[in-house]
Amino acid sequence: MKTHNKWLTAPLAAGLSAALLSGCGTEQGGSGDSGNGIRVGMSDEIVATDPAAGYDPGSWLLFNNVFQSLLAFPKGGSEPEPEAADRCGFATGSTVYSCTLRDGLTFSNGNKLTSEDVKFSFERALKIADPSGPAPLLATIKSIETPDEKTVVFHLKVPDATFPSKIASGAGSIVDHREYPADALRTDGKATGSGPYKLDSFSATEATFSANPGYKGTAQRKNDAVTLKLYGGDRSALSKALTDGEVDVAYRGLSAEDIATLETSETTDDKGIEVVQGSSAEVQHLVFNMKDPVAGKLGVRQAIAHLVDREALVEGVYKSTATPLYSIVPAGIAGHNTAFFDTYGAPDKAKAKKALRDAGITGKVKLTLWSTPSRYGPSTDQELKAIAEQLNASGLFDADVKSVAYEQYEKDIAAGKYGVYVKGWVPDYPDADNFTTPFFGEGNVLGNHYENATITGSLLPKTAAAPDRAATADEYGKLQDLVAEQLPLLPLWQGKQYAVARQDVTGLEWTLDASTVFRFWEIRKG
Repeated sequence: MKTHNKWLTAPLAAGLSAALLSGCGTEQGGSGDSGNGIRVGMSDEIVATDPAAGYDPGSWLLFNNVFQSLLAFPKGGSEPEPEAADRCGFATGSTVYSCTLRDGLTFSNGNKLTSEDVKFSFERALKIADPSGPAPLLATIKSIETPDEKTVVFHLKVPDATFPSKIASGAGSIVDHREYPADALRTDGKATGSGPYKLDSFSATEATFSANPGYKGTAQRKNDAVTLKLYGGDRSALSKALTDGEVDVAYRGLSAEDIATLETSETTDDKGIEVVQGSSAEVQHLVFNMKDPVAGKLGVRQAIAHLVDREALVEGVYKSTATPLYSIVPAGIAGHNTAFFDTYGAPDKAKAKKALRDAGITGKVKLTLWSTPSRYGPSTDQELKAIAEQLNASGLFDADVKSVAYEQYEKDIAAGKYGVYVKGWVPDYPDADNFTTPFFGEGNVLGNHYENATITGSLLPKTAAAPDRAATADEYGKLQDLVAEQLPLLPLWQGKQYAVARQDVTGLEWTLDASTVFRFWEIRKG
């Protein structure tokens, strides 16, 4: 699987089910439009309005509200359920997957939605294979049949029990075959879907949405319009827009300091602002280049694992807007264990020193930690400097930090120029597969030259073929233990998710769950 844009931002992204709430009471039941438009602000950009090109949180936010997928994640749940489909299921084994569409589906332009559009949408994404698109998620598709207008049959190259979750994500967006070219991206900035909302206008600073009256699906709208204001990475402008009343909700992009201040400030209550908090499946790792002359030595990596103090990082740098992470599969995702804590325990200088001496290393280890200033959030450089200080305080390392622009950063990683660098991951779907399969094997997103035949040849194929996801716990446990032992990366933290809203806004808790879907339709004002 190739590198893509889901390596993202700060600890304020994809959430887990059972959000922990602070303010903004739960909206129970109800349907229909309130008549009140919602103004949402975020610092992320919307990179694409065409589902064949977008693979970033901003674009997927648009896709999830404008387009339908065959399946969708229900609020608070991690098992996909029928959406544009009336029913879906695997035949014997996990290589043939069939769906039957709902009756009466239409696009927002009035055109009928049939199995032809579904087949077209998937084949189009695979054919275009945009470098910034979701084609890697669909790579197991071998062929698609449409025996009639309502039936779609996917034939997969290999058993893939996670296929329903993949097509429930933004990668499964269904487009109108009459309005999208089959072999090129749509370039007019418009979007034609069959989802709960229509895209009325789009620019670099604002996107406006209105209710799609022809929508047939599971969403029950609590509002009839949404204005999405885009602040292009300017977190201070987003924070000011909220406190000045220019937006009703701030989602994605407030810094850890902003959140901490809003949660404790007396003026927050005075201005009628509340913070909604949920845990998150977003993670960040320190990645080791296995071919690097320094980081490629297991003893060096073990010493680092014995010295990094995650508690100090999340408290000092992230103001407790993240939690320590001790494995590659985060807490709240089935299959999670604590392999790194079990292997290395709490920070221990003596164990770090022993790891280096056992490797024949007696002098200080000179090391550069590489960061990028914007891609993974405003605190990333600060975090890497804190890690360098922890390593140096042991007397075992002489570590420094260098930060470069993201485009150059990715080029240098691909060229193998960095020994230790940071990567953040926002999941596509809430399954352990999405925290493992992209990280290992040829063309993986880490770019760290790590290979393990047991992982790629046995454990991942076995888990991919298991329809009962709970039955994969042993294999995922073995995989996590192997990674902790061989240390191609070091998990650092798991994010929490926040949205900040004015007090007359409700329903935000239903937008902050494991699916990473920000559901416009659940938000009500007044």
